Amino acid sequence: MEKFSGFQDPGTGIRPFIKLVPPIGSDTAATLLLPIRYVVGFVRTFLVIALGLLYAVAVQGVCLLLLPIPPLHRAAARVFTAIIVRLTLLLVGVLWIPVEIVTRKRGRAKKVESWKPQAGDIIVSNWASWVEILWLAFRFNPIFVLPVSSADVPQAIPRLSTPVTRTPGRRTGTGSAAISSPSTRTPTPRVPIVGFRRVSLLSMLHATGYVPAPAHSGSTAPSSLEEIRSRADRPVVVFPECTTSNGRGMLRFAEVFRGVKVPVTKFQVFVMSVRYDLPTAFTPTLALPIPSAFLNPLPHIWSLTTSLAPLTPSIRLLVPSESPSSGSFLLSEFLTEENDEPLAELCALLIAQLGKMKKLGLGWEDKAAFLELYKTKK
Repeated sequence: MEKFSGFQDPGTGIRPFIKLVPPIGSDTAATLLLPIRYVVGFVRTFLVIALGLLYAVAVQGVCLLLLPIPPLHRAAARVFTAIIVRLTLLLVGVLWIPVEIVTRKRGRAKKVESWKPQAGDIIVSNWASWVEILWLAFRFNPIFVLPVSSADVPQAIPRLSTPVTRTPGRRTGTGSAAISSPSTRTPTPRVPIVGFRRVSLLSMLHATGYVPAPAHSGSTAPSSLEEIRSRADRPVVVFPECTTSNGRGMLRFAEVFRGVKVPVTKFQVFVMSVRYDLPTAFTPTLALPIPSAFLNPLPHIWSLTTSLAPLTPSIRLLVPSESPSSGSFLLSEFLTEENDEPLAELCALLIAQLGKMKKLGLGWEDKAAFLELYKTKK
């Protein structure tokens, strides 16, 4: 993956857009089990597709007949969504999802606080896969939104690698004498997020791994987050990273909460973090940094359904009393300087602390440049 070395975070050395692979070692047992894994994967993937069709018919079809009665429509849609989504998670191998409600300073909360987002509240999370989307749909049946950028991302200009001019070792042409410094690239400038588009659960799953589309690419004009939130009859989920990574670090948050003051008074902010285990010879990673060109994320679902071992994500929820919408929240504990986008920066700090993740300097704009390079190299 040296051709993608330019997309390495300079502060941590993490390459957040590279697909994680199992460590080098003996995978003889996994290879011998391939026939069984393929048969199991075919059956489970077929059932997942059937559940997807059932969801489209039941929730996006039959439940629409109940729209004249909003409470009944919401209740029916939530029941169908919870059942179908949980069955889907079971089929892909996610048998159990440990969820912790924790405090920022003392770990697990001693006094359990209710984590019940209401209509118009905002759930903020990092984004590494479509699995957390299904979990959110199962627990809260929220409204999902996709960010819209002001324009296409300008492509960063790569610079050729520079050979090492000083080689203290033997000048044999091999080993350390032949090493070149990794290629670098000019920083990708920030591209403003001008609004959001409300999407269905299936559309949100399909968008996993992609970057925000420009405003001119849609048939309808984007709406502000406040417009969507104020008309929402359910909680609204926002992923400020605007795209997925491989989960090894957290991408730079985009300015998606422009104009929102802290502490937030108009609505409640619920902060969560999700982490996935590294892949092994028997268990693939649940993270999806690179989307599939065809029927995304079905190829990734196939890689999960062929695993015979259970897959377990980890979700941590911040107690509401320590969120940026709490009346006791002190902005000065986190930010000492003026910030035009305090809520996004605060959520980034809180999620990184919750999930014990490193904040990266790369953002979704760098992911867009990476995907362009990935297409050409592939």
